[in-house]
Amino acid sequence: MTWRGPTYRMVDGERIGGAWCHVWRRYRPDGEYYLDDLVVFADGAISCGEGTDLAGLAELLATGWLAATDPEAPPLPDEPSKWASRCGEPLTPEGFLLEVADRIEELNERPTAGQRCWDAIRRFQREPDESNRALLRAAYLSVPPHLRIYVLGDMDRQDRPLRILLTNVGEAVGGDGPVVTAEMHQGVLDYFGRGDEGVESEQEQRAVRHSDDPSEPGRPALVSHETVYPQGWPEQPGLFMLRNDFPARIVFAGESYASVLHGYWALSAADASDRGRIRDAASGREAHDLGGRAAHRSDWPDVRLAVMAGLVRAKFTQHPELAEVLVSTGDARISYTGLSDSPFWRDAPDARGRNWMGRLLELTRSELVARRLLRPEETPASGRR
Repeated sequence: MTWRGPTYRMVDGERIGGAWCHVWRRYRPDGEYYLDDLVVFADGAISCGEGTDLAGLAELLATGWLAATDPEAPPLPDEPSKWASRCGEPLTPEGFLLEVADRIEELNERPTAGQRCWDAIRRFQREPDESNRALLRAAYLSVPPHLRIYVLGDMDRQDRPLRILLTNVGEAVGGDGPVVTAEMHQGVLDYFGRGDEGVESEQEQRAVRHSDDPSEPGRPALVSHETVYPQGWPEQPGLFMLRNDFPARIVFAGESYASVLHGYWALSAADASDRGRIRDAASGREAHDLGGRAAHRSDWPDVRLAVMAGLVRAKFTQHPELAEVLVSTGDARISYTGLSDSPFWRDAPDARGRNWMGRLLELTRSELVARRLLRPEETPASGRR
């Protein structure tokens, strides 16, 4: 069973998170089954053509209105040996109900049956007595049967170490497995111990490799919205100063441009006359339109990112008041949105969105901060430049 998400529904203005999977449903008694979506929400509501809950889902499964597996699929052959089998238990309605209940716990950020099983393993490691082994057995059996082979995350041994540990000494695991000895129980404890050592070692290595990560959470993402001011920019445009069409005259590569957008599209043009018309356009938007219609330089796809980086750097180094606005965003991720720019530059809600403008703004911000740290006499607050 594969779960997908996220999804949600709104209840009284509150967003309720959810996830969904496929089930088989029929619309009339003794009718054919059709593939449908079963959606589970954090508040316990379940939707599959109609609203219900866990108890209602149990009834739908019991009466045959819903099925967790394809009813027309041929039954799987019996495994010759339960111990030697590499397959999990078959998915049953009861197991599916347990899995749905687990998904609700996960949506509420509460421990799932698998996580509770690991908690019981840790408890048994600390105190390997019979009472804790009984608790571990109960935790293991609460995992949906078809998912138990995955509970340890071990593709080779699957859940066999747990099955050994939960079998009494002198008994065969599952009836057809090896007869358990005290040494085998100790071997399982050693197995878990080696796993813990491996996890600790990996955590130590990660701490070393990621030692430059910020120790505190960063600021929430900052979204730079595209905007239009038909009557001219306001006296205090605030974060709209970050936009490429904001009028801030810059000098770049020996030419003067009224905005980053003027410079970018002028430099993209193959013909000198087009470059002049774009450079002298009345607004950034007009420069964009003219540049989009002009023939581009043949090397433009290869150099456009470097050109834009240089223009953005010129804008904020040549205008200290704009640099103050950019630096004030701290370490927030900058999402540069809109519709006018191509997905290469903006943060689009699909795989096409590269958000290169947001990245260049973040890079320039970092350069400005580093420059102030290395050359504090150049900061505007010092009164000297």
